Amino acid sequence: MGLIMEFKYNRILIVGCGGAGKSTLAREMGDKFNIPAIHLDKLHWLPNWIERPDSEFYTLLEKELEKPRWIIDGNYTRTFEWRLQYADLCIFLDYPIDLCLTSIDCRVKMYSGKSRPDMTEGCIERADDEFVEWINSYSKNVRPKFLEILNKYSVPYLIFTSRNQTAEWLNQFN
Repeated sequence: MGLIMEFKYNRILIVGCGGAGKSTLAREMGDKFNIPAIHLDKLHWLPNWIERPDSEFYTLLEKELEKPRWIIDGNYTRTFEWRLQYADLCIFLDYPIDLCLTSIDCRVKMYSGKSRPDMTEGCIERADDEFVEWINSYSKNVRPKFLEILNKYSVPYLIFTSRNQTAEWLNQFN
């Protein structure tokens, strides 16, 4: 049996491709470490997939960032550097695109006709063509930007390339 380590982080960002399991990991970590999980999708979307005005979104996000403890999941590249300035750890779920697409298919089936727990009520689960294309282009268009930004800051970050790797890391903490 391995050494159980103490979890020393209070403000954690979780980023990665759609379908990687960011929200699921945020909930698991929140439960395990008693840290509130904040889902950017819930802050960003109003019911019926209406985008919240940026000024409101930024105000809600700032209110969360100023709290002493949180796990925030979601990409929202335009706010990533801002969020990093508050974070003491960033987790990048860098999983294969095929896995992410399969997860999205499962998620759409699981939440058919309803909203998932990490989404605003009234946003019925879906995977439209635009979202699927975004996932397919993630490795080329989004991933390099995140890595570039991570390398500019002194915030520690972890890159996990499989769910098993993520689970092994998480299981080492009490």
